[in-house]
Amino acid sequence: MKVKDHQIDIRKFLFIFASLLALPVALFLVQNRVGIFSRAFGKNANIVVDAGSSFATSTYSWKNLAQGGEEDGRMLGCCLTQIAKLKTEYIRIDHVLDYYKVLERDQNGSLVFNWTQLDLTLQDILVSGAKPFISISYMPLVISSGSVTDFPRNWSEWELVVQKLVEHISGRNGLAISDVYYEVWNEPDLFGNFKLGRGKNYLDLYYHTHNGALRASNVLPFRIGGPATTGHYKNWLEPLLKFVKQNSLRFDFYSYHTYSLDLSKFESDFLEAKRILAQYPSYNNVEILVTEFGITGENDKRYDTSFSAIHNLAVYSVLEGKAARVFTFEIKDGPGPEKYWGRWGLLTHEKWGTPETKPRYRSLEFLNKMVGNSVNIAGLGSWVKGFAKEENGIIRLLLVNYDPRGKHYEAVPVKFINLPFRKFKYTREEFQGKKTEKLIDIGSDTWEVVEGMDPNSALILELSPLTP
Repeated sequence: MKVKDHQIDIRKFLFIFASLLALPVALFLVQNRVGIFSRAFGKNANIVVDAGSSFATSTYSWKNLAQGGEEDGRMLGCCLTQIAKLKTEYIRIDHVLDYYKVLERDQNGSLVFNWTQLDLTLQDILVSGAKPFISISYMPLVISSGSVTDFPRNWSEWELVVQKLVEHISGRNGLAISDVYYEVWNEPDLFGNFKLGRGKNYLDLYYHTHNGALRASNVLPFRIGGPATTGHYKNWLEPLLKFVKQNSLRFDFYSYHTYSLDLSKFESDFLEAKRILAQYPSYNNVEILVTEFGITGENDKRYDTSFSAIHNLAVYSVLEGKAARVFTFEIKDGPGPEKYWGRWGLLTHEKWGTPETKPRYRSLEFLNKMVGNSVNIAGLGSWVKGFAKEENGIIRLLLVNYDPRGKHYEAVPVKFINLPFRKFKYTREEFQGKKTEKLIDIGSDTWEVVEGMDPNSALILELSPLTP
């Protein structure tokens, strides 16, 4: 062997040895890439609240709830008092046409409508102080070409069913409920495997559902839209917008669902939807609605813990002032094998006694403290999100430090500018924690404070003016 060849072999050996030593480090970096790179590239918050920028808010995105089809028939009657305490504006229900036995045929083959069972749930919604949001689903077997997720045998019968549904709920001779939302189907990309513009075409479903709804007579104002897909999909929204424009159809709202731990997805989906809608002048002001959301679409034990509550607060912090309505899914657990079984509900099922509130329910109670006019804030970070409100001269700021890995602590600088008062009571209230107060006297219209926030925690900071 030549000396040169021997030196090359030594270098190869050293290279292989070094590579083997580096492998565990590389694996560690890959496995922990979220934490490491977020620490390296994430941005800490530096909050500025402009107390002089108050402007009116017409709705609060969090005052909307959804109930899934956990059981046939009446599901909400056991928990109306708890729902009412949340001051909910809309409650979304699906399975409206297949779970409540609204349709049958008489001996002559004619369609016969029976709203008795559906009315029990609609009345429960009204008693709770909310209005119904109707996901028009699924296909009644009486008229279906197959299952509850298939097309009808005859589109004219489907249009008649939709017409009668709208007349019953929104009609002056029916329940006479104004401003009801009618959403065309629930997760059509999943339940029915609908496509856009081909095969089992959702555009056909939207067209005939729309026509049936608009054929309803003597009705109060209502909204119609969709498609309530499992996520925001550009390749659904763009063809749908082209279709409704070409056919001069009403499209009063765009809806979709989001289940994700990633807060940036909630915001980026909304911004993309807004950008696409802006390209269609006739529809660029339609409401954007997230009609279901959560940490995951599967059963997950975190739904029974404070983590899902913090996720709730963080999502609403990101979407408040953007999406018109965001529906927490869901109100009540289905009847599972145990009281707490990782279901999505804000409340446990009555199978285990009086329904109990979970932390996610209490997150909505916490949000209800954030009423009033919107106030501009700046300086949100990668982990700390929030928004501010002004009510009768009181300034409130919600801050949420959300970290799915549960490791990011942050000392958050907060500056209030353009304060209209110099003496005030400063209140710091922790979500599911303590509340502290102190009196402040300042010499200008600006005041600063630094608040430490543990991982997955939330605060409301309140400045309440004192009379001179």
